[in-house]
Amino acid sequence: MNAQHAQPLSPHSQQGRRALVVGLGDTGASCVRWLIEHDAQVRATDTRAAPPHAQHLSEAFPEVQLTLGGFNADDFAWADLIVVSPGVPVATPEIQAAQAQGKDIVGDVELFARAIAGSGAKVIAITGSNGKSTVTSLAHHLCAAAGFDAVMAGNIGLPVLDALDNRETAGGDPDVWVLELSSFQLETTHSLHADAATVLNVSEDHLDRYDGMAGYIAAKARVFAGNGAQILNRDDPVVRAMALPGRTVTTFGLPPSPAGGRAGDEGAASAVAASQALLPHPNPPPGGEGAFGLLPHQGGVWLALGDKPLYAVDQLPIAGLHNAANVLAALALCQAIGIPLARLLPGLASFRGLPHRVEPVDEVHGRTFFDDSKGTNVGATVAALLGFARPVVLIAGGDGKGQDFTPLREAVKNARAVVQIGRDGPRIEAAIAGACPVLREESMEQAVWRAYEASQPGDVILMSPACASFDMFRNYAHRAEVFIAAVKVLAAHGGERRMNKDRRHAEEERRRGRDVP
Repeated sequence: MNAQHAQPLSPHSQQGRRALVVGLGDTGASCVRWLIEHDAQVRATDTRAAPPHAQHLSEAFPEVQLTLGGFNADDFAWADLIVVSPGVPVATPEIQAAQAQGKDIVGDVELFARAIAGSGAKVIAITGSNGKSTVTSLAHHLCAAAGFDAVMAGNIGLPVLDALDNRETAGGDPDVWVLELSSFQLETTHSLHADAATVLNVSEDHLDRYDGMAGYIAAKARVFAGNGAQILNRDDPVVRAMALPGRTVTTFGLPPSPAGGRAGDEGAASAVAASQALLPHPNPPPGGEGAFGLLPHQGGVWLALGDKPLYAVDQLPIAGLHNAANVLAALALCQAIGIPLARLLPGLASFRGLPHRVEPVDEVHGRTFFDDSKGTNVGATVAALLGFARPVVLIAGGDGKGQDFTPLREAVKNARAVVQIGRDGPRIEAAIAGACPVLREESMEQAVWRAYEASQPGDVILMSPACASFDMFRNYAHRAEVFIAAVKVLAAHGGERRMNKDRRHAEEERRRGRDVP
């Protein structure tokens, strides 16, 4: 692949289609706009009486008939194309009935895939239970730093059809589409044939949507449709099993480490030592051709391809062994679409991590606070915990989404304590009982103070909830704001317990939805 623009887009006409958009969140609104601009007749519906984009859409597109507060059978009977937003389960009876009638059931990613079919742009597709936003952002950053016109879209923020519309307006394809895709999006995607795709890992998540893990895994595996390169995490047996015959497969992974550790410190070194002690490795060997991993080199630990050292782990701008794995995955994806490693590696130094993903917040009397509010499932929290060699006090809890919290038990054995909050905090306590001290608090502000009191100088205080936020907060970003505000109050008063009044003030401001200085 050369760093030259691909051929201009040919807009994908929807003329004559009768499209019903189901769900009017950000993605649904983008579908309405794109379908109207491409000559479809459009109706839209949402079970909510006042979804966020309804008023704007009714003003911008008065020709679109909106049905709000519930579904109308006439809309489904009228449509020949049902465009389902990611937040709407395909198992919804009206959608199942339409599918049984042979109607075209798609999502925004499927419309995108049909529109770009035959274009010259490369496609990188990324999914997984954890790490996908970091890998997507990093892959996009590396492509751009190497001189390629890359566009990042999907579950990470910009809906794919808005990104496509932007490029149609600009008059040409990018060199590379870098897409973050959720299992919900993949359920309704049939035609996306990525040039390089990955499932980073699979852990319990969204079991409030799926009947069990089998359905969730099957949705993730849809990212491998077509004949593109598969980038597989050799440390995850579920992902390893997704390898398909006749496909180009590249693996990435870390040596096993019973204690875990933080990239660049003794944790990474002990992981490499452990792998040497445990050989033969149960997975493909780290030194195998086409296998990205870690190697000891020049007295440190380096990212490597086979037996070739590439980049010192302690020079990475994002910390943690889990982030070392994320970097390996991003390198493998970009190399798989034809970008030489020599052009990719210099871009690592300028990458900055994403907000609310093991992000340092402040240090108070030797305790370092980290915000991992995006850690909304057990796998994410386990990865965050294993990224630290220092003792950790964990703040966890919220809406557990039907997860099994048992995997946390092993991960918290070396923790100083766990402070549980939220609706499913007691379920976490039951799952880890006896592994470490467990404390209960009713608010994030109280949890921050309690975690500080349970910690010692040199410790990490990690807010990584392993849960969704909606039982206590508007979203994970709001949860992070409240956590950071509480840490600021703590820091402002040096962690003194006498600040009970300030704690009450912070809690009152949170309830009012205000920021706390």
